[in-house]
Amino acid sequence: MDELPRRLEPVIRQALSSFRVVVVSGARQAGKTTLVRRTLDGAGTFARLDHEATLRAALEDPAGFAAFGDTPRAIDEVQRAGEPLIRAIKSIVDDDAGRGQFLLNGSADFLTVPSISESLAGRAALLELWPFTQGELGGAPDGFLEAAFADPDLLLDAEPSSLGLADYLERICAGGFPEPALMAPRMRGAWFRDYVRTVTQRDIKDLTGARRVRELPKLLALLAARTSGELVTASLLRASDLGSRDTMEAYLGYLQMTYLVLLVPAWSRNLSAKIIRRPKAHLTDSGLAAHLLGRDPRSLARPTDTARGQLLESFVVNELHRQASWLTDEVRLHHLRERGGPEVDIVAESLDGRFVAVEVKSAPQADRHDARHLLWLQDKAPDDFVCGVVLHTGARAYRLDDRILALPVSRLWTTDRLSDT
Repeated sequence: MDELPRRLEPVIRQALSSFRVVVVSGARQAGKTTLVRRTLDGAGTFARLDHEATLRAALEDPAGFAAFGDTPRAIDEVQRAGEPLIRAIKSIVDDDAGRGQFLLNGSADFLTVPSISESLAGRAALLELWPFTQGELGGAPDGFLEAAFADPDLLLDAEPSSLGLADYLERICAGGFPEPALMAPRMRGAWFRDYVRTVTQRDIKDLTGARRVRELPKLLALLAARTSGELVTASLLRASDLGSRDTMEAYLGYLQMTYLVLLVPAWSRNLSAKIIRRPKAHLTDSGLAAHLLGRDPRSLARPTDTARGQLLESFVVNELHRQASWLTDEVRLHHLRERGGPEVDIVAESLDGRFVAVEVKSAPQADRHDARHLLWLQDKAPDDFVCGVVLHTGARAYRLDDRILALPVSRLWTTDRLSDT
């Protein structure tokens, strides 16, 4: 498979020029090793801790291992050597303030461990690599979030989309992991089955020592059935075999730690006393979610299949979340629902408080009725409301109101990036 450029590569290069340590974490098989090799381009030193002899050297002499070779010293799957190696790296960079000394990557958010995150605090840039975006897979610019905040009118400046519902369903089921996204559809099931088994039965057990890892595939499948829905802990606990709420929440944390599940928090500015505070849960890859639900493009095309709307929303959330991971200005995703009232699928908020609101529809067009909750939100917070967007599966982009647009889903990745113009 030819290597496809990743949006995060220039971000990593810039971080190496500014920080002593750069950490790239993300899901297994998302392409981290390939990205690190591309970034090094033959320079520095590269070590893979999924090789037993290399791992043994790192475990037996972490200080010597960390000091070996030319910089940048790239260490792949660094979480396998644990805290002693991180402390050795800390000691080296504390004695030498030079930039770009270490490029670390791992398949778990191991920096959620307080002792490790404290060791690298102030010394490291922390970046996340997610599975491919549609733009990365197809050579499109992925500029929706940039344009939406800077100049929403740019979102209307495009030829009609050539994609329809059937095309989007194909993309949903392919997902963004490099191998299944580019392989024959009939082979994906075997890949996803092996992936779930490896992450839940080996990686999580090795990282956490969890005793009931056999329950994790069921928990992941339950979350797939609820993807794009609010996380109701009591309901999830009743459906699982994990016994206690504490155990279930711990195991949910393991799925987040290994980048299988994304929780999108509720958004509120005290707009109403009825705002729901629960997060929404999304599987981080729509292809994996479709596999766990036993769906393919043909079954999702049935008008009665309720999973279509869920998977399309998670597909959109994942595209936006991946775009946010490389933006210069931080953008965070939320959702909004008022009890018994309006709800908005996605609220993307910048650090200065401005926000873009997005609704996702599987229909081939949108009208003002589809935008009614966006209009409500605009009235509630007019000063910071940049624009509202109703995404649909049709061809045309058009205006529904002064600051509210109807756009094909494909505008997420076919809008030009401002940094490239």
